[in-house]
Amino acid sequence: MLAVEGMPLLYLELAVGQRMRQGSFGAWKTISPYLGGLGVASVVVSFFLSLYYNIINAWGFWYLFNSFQDPLPWSVCPLNANRTGYEEECEKASSTQYFWYRKTLNIAPSIQDSGAVQWEMALCLVLAWLMVYLCILRGTESTGKVVYFTALLPYCVLVIYLVRGLTLHGATNGLVYMFTPKVEQLAKPRAWIDAATQIFFSLGLGFGSLIAFASYNEPSNNCQKHTIIVSLINSATSIFASVVTFSIYGFKATFNYEHCLDRVILLLTNSFDLEDGFLTASNLEQVKGYLASTYPSKYSEVFPLLKNCSLELELDTAVQGTGLAFIVYTEAIKNMEVSQLWSVLYFFMLLMLGIGSMLGNTAGILTPLTDSKAISSLLPKEAISGLVCLINCAIGLLFTMEAGSYWFDIFNDYAATLSLLLIVLVETVAVCYVYGLRRFGAELEAMTGRALGCYWKAMWACVSPLLIIGLFLFYLSDYILSGTLRYQAWDATQGQLVTKDYPAQALAVIGLLVGASTTCIPLVALGTFVTRRLRTGGLAPVA
Repeated sequence: MLAVEGMPLLYLELAVGQRMRQGSFGAWKTISPYLGGLGVASVVVSFFLSLYYNIINAWGFWYLFNSFQDPLPWSVCPLNANRTGYEEECEKASSTQYFWYRKTLNIAPSIQDSGAVQWEMALCLVLAWLMVYLCILRGTESTGKVVYFTALLPYCVLVIYLVRGLTLHGATNGLVYMFTPKVEQLAKPRAWIDAATQIFFSLGLGFGSLIAFASYNEPSNNCQKHTIIVSLINSATSIFASVVTFSIYGFKATFNYEHCLDRVILLLTNSFDLEDGFLTASNLEQVKGYLASTYPSKYSEVFPLLKNCSLELELDTAVQGTGLAFIVYTEAIKNMEVSQLWSVLYFFMLLMLGIGSMLGNTAGILTPLTDSKAISSLLPKEAISGLVCLINCAIGLLFTMEAGSYWFDIFNDYAATLSLLLIVLVETVAVCYVYGLRRFGAELEAMTGRALGCYWKAMWACVSPLLIIGLFLFYLSDYILSGTLRYQAWDATQGQLVTKDYPAQALAVIGLLVGASTTCIPLVALGTFVTRRLRTGGLAPVA
């Protein structure tokens, strides 16, 4: 996906921005007046992403502030109201899950139960948007300076975590699991969709921010070289971060597996009055077989209490997204020595990454707005940036409600993926077949002094568009075959996630999220066509 989608489309967007010297809206309108909707669609997707993405930074601030407590608040279950035992919900789940679902989200049992705004999360969200505003105060020029810090600091933290992760007990189990291929997964469309989504989001394709940043480049800038460097560094960073993640994940899985074994050994030792130290992990299965055959009735009583301890199962229960960041990592951190230090480092790094992503995303919104003479003549850059942040923050309070995390999942799953595929497909078609590949290649050569190679021409003209269409069809078929759209809801009585069907209003919002951005392209083209015909008198105005 990097070779046939990532690099070609990254080069395309950088080249368009550098050549047209405008943000996404102005750049595509310059290529063709009918393509203004492409820029609008990118702004809408960036707006949707800004709405929900900054809540991750709010959660990061919340965990960072709580990381200075000793012990960490997610390391133990709190006492119940009578102080006679632990909270029942926490006992059924785990201390890290309880802190996430109850203390952080105070999650509702379903998406229909909106609940109230959680003031702690609301304050953290305001702080997150204040940080973003201070970084984009002067527009794209000030953003570039901040990114040096937000981009480079996480590498330092990752190196520290790599050293710590590789020295943890069980780290090799996680790395072996990571690098062991499962070839059968390649036959599933979802694997390719996930790969494309990862490349699109990590490189920022289709959001308009790359075009916005590239518009500030010197015309002679070698954007082809930068495309290759950025793509390779980006993917190398992903693998590097994965090594860190899976080393810690291996430690967490090994810790849980060995803890499970200890509980089984203790249960069998006490139930059958075995000598302490006789039962070990190495002879457990053998002794279990002996006890089952020698004391069948007693073993049948104990058997329902015996857990099936498996390292492979622990490793297979991998999670992603918020579950990985705020449950799996915190569970691993709480078992480390000097856990407060590792927690502060981790969530500070997460904040730097989150704020860095927000800077690029807001650039995709701000640049078209500041490029507009109608808006920039009325308001200075600081006011435009402030209004964008204020509007996003106000609407983003939705995600701080008790059902906020369910709406977060809807935005995360449906606000961008399908829209981005359509946006980048139209982008490639626009450059190659509307503006003309030969014409664009000649202008690039005149601008940079370097001819467009056969690889880039083949990718832009044929391979990338066809592959995007294939992914688009895979994406639709995957959701059609899956039937009714569902979500994971937290059941406090069971202490676990349960699957529920989305209600009608949630399905309507999903439709609006997908349609709001994708329909911009044909609607703006139709509006431009009608306006032009009216101006030339080719279409009679409707009374």
